[in-house]
Amino acid sequence: MKQPHQPLAEVFGHLVSDQSASANRYRSRRLCPFNNKVPNCTKDKAKNPLGVCSVLHDGAPAITCPIRFREDWLITDDAASFFFPEDAKWSTLTEVRLNDANGKSAGNIDVVLVSYDNDGRVLDFGALEIQAVYISGNVRDPFEYYMKDPKGRAKMDWSDQPNYPRPDYLSSSRKRLAPQLLFKGGILNSWRKKSAVALNKSFFDTLPRLTRVPKDKADIAWLIYDLQLATVDGRQRYKLAKIDEVFTGFASALLSITAPVPGKMDDFVKLLQERLDEQLETPPNNKFIEKPF
Repeated sequence: MKQPHQPLAEVFGHLVSDQSASANRYRSRRLCPFNNKVPNCTKDKAKNPLGVCSVLHDGAPAITCPIRFREDWLITDDAASFFFPEDAKWSTLTEVRLNDANGKSAGNIDVVLVSYDNDGRVLDFGALEIQAVYISGNVRDPFEYYMKDPKGRAKMDWSDQPNYPRPDYLSSSRKRLAPQLLFKGGILNSWRKKSAVALNKSFFDTLPRLTRVPKDKADIAWLIYDLQLATVDGRQRYKLAKIDEVFTGFASALLSITAPVPGKMDDFVKLLQERLDEQLETPPNNKFIEKPF
């Protein structure tokens, strides 16, 4: 499918083409409709937030902000159904620090779901990580250009600009997903606690094939979502919808995601030969000092 000329899908929770009073209010006041810790968007910079929730790639939206996954808190319902019995009482805590045995931080868990008894005492817990996708290129420039005239630039052509923004799924898995699975996931797995990962379908599709196990045998639930166009109050908007869920063990998933896919050794030997030939054929650059005395 042809890449659209407009790279932005949602800005401050609304389609870039939405010129309703609600969309204009959210843009002018830089608000977040997806349960951020404060009413305003705080992505990148609190005073000048980068209010891009998702970008267009191959004609479909890709979620670039982890807060976008909090729409209606669907992700917590889906994670709770994996962590706890159906009749469990549970609540959510966000940004919970996780320490290792030396008291050093392994990072913050995005969302911890806690089940409790009638006296409010913790019975069980599980960790929910939210994996938005990194962007290669520059997304702030088209965002700021659009914000200067949202009505006139909703269909802007950004295709001839340098550093056109696109999802970088490889960096997202190697630099964020794999380390989180290794460090935070490793600690939780040693405690025999379950984890869930919420991510975009387009992101999940780029991961190596994971070995599936039955739900009751799984350590990790991969909760796979997409943004689907819907008509709400007479105007179009994207709605978060769960597309699939995949259950895996911890060790097998970690191995699949972190193991490199080796290329052909012959190609590497060919490169070595080319570099060696170049080195041997190039005469040394000897420099002489003229008339040293």
